[in-house]
Amino acid sequence: MSEQPAAGTVSLDKTASETRRRLSFRFEIDPARKESPWWMTIVSIVLALLACAIFIAANGKNPWLVYEKMFRGAFMSEFGITETLVKAIPLLLCGLGVAIAYRISVWNIGAEGQFVAGAIGATAVTVYLPEMPMSLTIPIMIVFAVVAGGIWGALTALPKVYFQVNELITSLMLNYVALLLLDYLVFDPWKDPKGFNFPGTPMFTDAQMLPVLGDTRLHLGLVFALVIVLIYWFTVKYTRWGYELRLIGANQDAARNAGINIKKHILIVMVISGAVAGIAGMSEVTGVTHRLMYGISPGYGYTAIIVAWIAKLNPFGLVISSVLFGGLIVGGYSVQTMGLPSSISSMIQGAILFFLIAGNMISKFRLRRNG
Repeated sequence: MSEQPAAGTVSLDKTASETRRRLSFRFEIDPARKESPWWMTIVSIVLALLACAIFIAANGKNPWLVYEKMFRGAFMSEFGITETLVKAIPLLLCGLGVAIAYRISVWNIGAEGQFVAGAIGATAVTVYLPEMPMSLTIPIMIVFAVVAGGIWGALTALPKVYFQVNELITSLMLNYVALLLLDYLVFDPWKDPKGFNFPGTPMFTDAQMLPVLGDTRLHLGLVFALVIVLIYWFTVKYTRWGYELRLIGANQDAARNAGINIKKHILIVMVISGAVAGIAGMSEVTGVTHRLMYGISPGYGYTAIIVAWIAKLNPFGLVISSVLFGGLIVGGYSVQTMGLPSSISSMIQGAILFFLIAGNMISKFRLRRNG
């Protein structure tokens, strides 16, 4: 016959087991935490830079010297500062377009296509209405860019509203449609016959270019961007429509019970989102390239997603993050003298996005003690 454990032993084992259970911990999702704290963004950026430093060191370069070179190239000279601002303009405008849609939890990743659509719309004015003075040409180009970008935004909103099609898929696919349309135009009907077979339209005339600051490339598009930032800030913070947007983003059920037409708001917001990105495209062709050409965007619309995420949709945060990422692009060019490719900036952007996503997921969990 097997021996039965003593009553005291059973009691001690039970007490030890209970103690271990109470001293153990578990992770659980905190439903009250909708977004990560501000400091998590800083931690994510620092970790991204540290991770990229490993790859830089693996290529035989001093990461500290590389980062210093990038910073000096972007922010420590007049040329670097103006070029950083030039790059920040499309990032800020596309970031605003993305942020407006994210306000109501519509995941618009089609700013790249909307940017290209706006550039095409603005260039159409130079192709079909070439003889107008600047006082008419620039406003009409803005209108055409707004309409083209707005239509591209609506093409994402309509399937979502009426057929429940995921906007991530449609907005992403429309990026490629816009890029292919661009390629068709610059390789065939709008191609410059005197351009030595270069895939681009004829150069714009002076009346079709945005004014610039002195001898720099910094153009009037910066004013457009800052004005739209102020409009976005005032609308979201002080108007009834802005309150409805915030309510839809926070709780769609509550917004629906309050009598807010969510489908109508999605349509309007996506049109506005596309229109703002379209202005970015117009600013680029009239202020920087002065023609529509193949590869006009190095990925501004995609980088704008990170810009908006870092800023947490705050309008003034968007200004800061767009300047920082503009500096990152310009700094990437400056490190080519050190034997590194300019695409290092893309690597850092990707790392920042990865750590931001990871930080956002981690911040939704909390550590709780069992028992």
